[in-house]
Amino acid sequence: MQPNILPVASPDAKTISTLAATIWWHHYVNIISAAQIDYMLRQRYQPELIEQQLLNPDIWWRKLTLNNTIIGFSCCMRTHNPGELKIDKLYIHPDHHRKGYGALLVADVLQILRENHLQSLILTVNKNNRSAISAYRHYGFIITGDSIVDIGNGFVMNDYLMTLEKLNRVAD
Repeated sequence: MQPNILPVASPDAKTISTLAATIWWHHYVNIISAAQIDYMLRQRYQPELIEQQLLNPDIWWRKLTLNNTIIGFSCCMRTHNPGELKIDKLYIHPDHHRKGYGALLVADVLQILRENHLQSLILTVNKNNRSAISAYRHYGFIITGDSIVDIGNGFVMNDYLMTLEKLNRVAD
């Protein structure tokens, strides 16, 4: 039962979309409103959107599988800043938390960063998402700023900007 990290393929898009909904409704209900969860899922996890992003060479969708079942995923992308990669999504089904799978996905993102000769890794995380902030700190990220973004429909993402402090650090 070794986990595998593989590129997401077009047939995986619906599974990723369904998994995202399961994770978000479990994790974010005490952090953001139900209306915002629904809005963000529709905005970011429609299978058609995922399939479209799979065609973009500057966006990397990855799936974490266990026994041929997708239990997590990540998505990272180049930003407009030269040499910078952003972890845009990194989620694991709640039944598989605290097993080191998040570290595997971060290590995979670091491999993408290296293969593409990029120099910095960032992410944003909701300021009230204490468990994720703690995990990212464990992986070597530090809070480097605020990111407050109007995402439409009256909703705002109120996040911390986090940057990996030392790129040569191995996620553990």
